[in-house]
Amino acid sequence: MIPVFKPKMNKAEILPELEKIFDSGWIGLGPKTSEFEEKFAEFTGTKYAVAVNSATAALHLAVHALGIGENDEVIVPSMTFVSTGLAPLYCGARAVFADIEEDTLCIDPADIKRKITGRTKAIIPVHFGGHACRMDEIMDIAAHHKLSVIEDTAHGCGGRYRGRMLGSIGLMGCFSFHAVKNLPTGDGGMITTNDEGLYNRLRSLRWVGINKDTWNRSSGGQYSWQYSVDELGFKCHMNDITAVIGLAQLKVLEEHNEMRRQVARRYTEAFAELPWVSTPVEKEYSRNAWHNYVVKVPSRNELNEFLRTRGISTGVHYEPIHHYGVFKGDAAGVPVTERVWESLLTLPLFPDLTDAEFRQVIEGIRDFAREAVL
Repeated sequence: MIPVFKPKMNKAEILPELEKIFDSGWIGLGPKTSEFEEKFAEFTGTKYAVAVNSATAALHLAVHALGIGENDEVIVPSMTFVSTGLAPLYCGARAVFADIEEDTLCIDPADIKRKITGRTKAIIPVHFGGHACRMDEIMDIAAHHKLSVIEDTAHGCGGRYRGRMLGSIGLMGCFSFHAVKNLPTGDGGMITTNDEGLYNRLRSLRWVGINKDTWNRSSGGQYSWQYSVDELGFKCHMNDITAVIGLAQLKVLEEHNEMRRQVARRYTEAFAELPWVSTPVEKEYSRNAWHNYVVKVPSRNELNEFLRTRGISTGVHYEPIHHYGVFKGDAAGVPVTERVWESLLTLPLFPDLTDAEFRQVIEGIRDFAREAVL
């Protein structure tokens, strides 16, 4: 089967560096994690970065660090992975769902305005598929209502908005290094910020509230056992094994994103002759990271099954998350999301997609059109 996603690993860089840390005896939270944080902050154009074990943890800590809790509300899109909506719930708050733009599938600033109440504390825009949200409008809305903006950049590593790196525009940016993401490490995440106070608090929160991590207590060649725990924290820091992989993957991120861009361009050109396939857009303000390639098609489920019989995996990103029972049936009021999601199909997109695989996907879709008389 041709997979929907397939990571491309920089093995020539990764394997020798892993040997070094295995020989050193230090594989936990340590110097390589710090190095990865410094280089990732530099890459995104932010002052600080805090490495954690997943984007889910990053979103959770970002909401928690803002003091958001019971009776508070956080505006999120429903067209996203469930972790975006779970982050407020982890803190005792409520996720309020805003609708999306039909063309970009990103959160609609106009609906954000409509969903703001006296309880709203933050907005989490999701750069869907790697395409930038309308960040100027979102930041203006947030400033007017004194709200915090947490960018969900799980899809957008390396993407840009008007020349600025995604994850550098809001108060915090949350990244994913999951196995299928643009910068894959197997798992892992990062929080970026320019706020020194938030940076220091996030570093403590990720390591059960400890004010000085083990590596810092071991600096200078002598271990110090003393530390303080002044607030309830969580166990979700990164380790140096993941960080070594992340450092190697960061070196080739731009190259791999360009490979994704070329696959996306070829798809769009090939589908120009199929008017029933609506292809992703790229607005002038966005430099898409192309995490995925999502088309809108009639008979989505039938096409999904047809391609499966041809050895081609496809996916659906996403069923609206307000459909899930964990949100207790909240009436979302998102008509565009409800209408559009039933036509969405994610096609295989990864840096090493071969010409033969690409042709197989295109021919499979053309064959479906002939058989279904579309």
